[in-house]
Amino acid sequence: MNVGLFLGHPAHFHYLKNAAKHLQNDGHNVFFVIKHKDILETLLDDSGFSYTKIREGRGNSKFALAKSVIEMEINMVKFIKKNHIDILIGSTLTFAAKIVCRIPVIVIGEDDARVVPFYSKLALPFASALVTPTTCKNWKWENISLKYPGYMELGYLHPNNFTPNKKVVEKYFSSSKPYFIFRFASLNAHHDNGIHGIDTDIAQHLIDILSSHGDIYITSERELEPQFEQYRIKINPLDMHHVMAFASLYIGDSQTMAAEAGVLGVPFVRFNDFVGRIGYLRELEDVYHLGYGIRANTEPFIPEKVDWIDEEPKVQPCGAEAMYKVVKELVAMDADERRKLYQERRQKMLSEKIDYAKFLTWFIENYPESVKIMKENPDYQYNFR
Repeated sequence: MNVGLFLGHPAHFHYLKNAAKHLQNDGHNVFFVIKHKDILETLLDDSGFSYTKIREGRGNSKFALAKSVIEMEINMVKFIKKNHIDILIGSTLTFAAKIVCRIPVIVIGEDDARVVPFYSKLALPFASALVTPTTCKNWKWENISLKYPGYMELGYLHPNNFTPNKKVVEKYFSSSKPYFIFRFASLNAHHDNGIHGIDTDIAQHLIDILSSHGDIYITSERELEPQFEQYRIKINPLDMHHVMAFASLYIGDSQTMAAEAGVLGVPFVRFNDFVGRIGYLRELEDVYHLGYGIRANTEPFIPEKVDWIDEEPKVQPCGAEAMYKVVKELVAMDADERRKLYQERRQKMLSEKIDYAKFLTWFIENYPESVKIMKENPDYQYNFR
């Protein structure tokens, strides 16, 4: 079988890389098709995967976005026909696969559909199946949804797929002293409109709180102010999860890195206006207590009730002062006790989740029979621990 994997973001590479290896080991041909985004090409190059690029970049206007989508759809058709793709896996560009090339397209994701409305309206109407965590609310596309107990981050950070190595950390700095990882997202995607995160004053105050407790390292999508350059660290993207795994704390306005910290058992503090709106992060925070979500907007916000959280929803903590309080409480804990506590919470989470890479590999290889199996026997997915 010829399997096409569409990557639109560096995180998509991690989500799919182990499933790609499983598929190759099972004798399938795997073809990556990507659009230019940050370090995505570096990740593929360093991992030895070949790929086809269907977009270099685009402007930020709505016209530029629309023009870019049309160009990518055209290039996707060329890619599918050239490589005789039998099935496409990814997040967008479903029209080219389903309507023009008439092949099944499986959309994967973990954000609730209403949180990313443009993406949802663009990709989901033409999807053959939508595969998401059980926490996702998929709006008008629940009828094509197949939900699994897990997170996409467990496709690469489940113990089956990843073992933290301190020797990797030592390539960059000594791991004998406690350290904290900061991540500043660009927050300039179309679904980030009106979303706020960590600004200069907040970043400086966090550094003032933490500098006496350990070293501080910043990774950033956006340009850093001069006073923060001394904390910037350049880490090979393939090494980042080893560095994260031994951190004392993660703080940032990035969704994905907060989830990565959580599934590794590293306490995270997430500060942006998506807090309370994204199901899988709410579960990591409110059910497994692996981190804290704090809204940048100080207006009161009560999330809607969901059936996978027992208690009634509460007003979300908000504002920088609330974040400072949480950070101070975390670093006031004994370091060994804090790590033990969060690793125990991680084990609790892992005991109830599956290995996403194994599950997705099976789902692709057995499609469309896998859809029937999932609908008739949802517990079948627990074979993929």
